[in-house]
Amino acid sequence: MGKQCDICGKKPIKAASLTFSHKQIVKRQSPNLQTVKADVNGTTKTLTVCTSCIRAGKVKKA
Repeated sequence: MGKQCDICGKKPIKAASLTFSHKQIVKRQSPNLQTVKADVNGTTKTLTVCTSCIRAGKVKKA
């Protein structure tokens, strides 16, 4: 997969900012993803997880 959280499915979004002259600048905001070794059904796997899932305790680190 691309830049997406393996647990909650959070992925990049498009965000627009307006300048003083009202030019619209569209940029891509990515979630803060970290690669983590985690226990999944008794086996150790490498997952790409966002930091909000790590802080919430949704991932049990190996």
